[in-house]
Amino acid sequence: MTTPNTSSKNTNAFFAQAGISFAVALLAMVFAALYLPVEPWVRAFLGLGTLYLTTSAFTLAKCVRDAQENQSVYARLDQARVDKILSEHDPFRSVS
Repeated sequence: MTTPNTSSKNTNAFFAQAGISFAVALLAMVFAALYLPVEPWVRAFLGLGTLYLTTSAFTLAKCVRDAQENQSVYARLDQARVDKILSEHDPFRSVS
């Protein structure tokens, strides 16, 4: 049985770094797709690919977050059950 790790909270600097990194990567891809010397249909294909990759990244991040939250809930329920059993246990009660 594991307990949830509550000591690893992300800092504001980490969130800022992740947001800036994502924005730079997305802008670089959009800039490259716009200024690439190719026909418009190739540019449109790259734009749709960028959009698909962006939405897939957000969906994956949401799924990972939801899975971690579910694990945390199960661990808290298991810990609550163990705490209840230990609080009800009387080591001096005679076994008959």
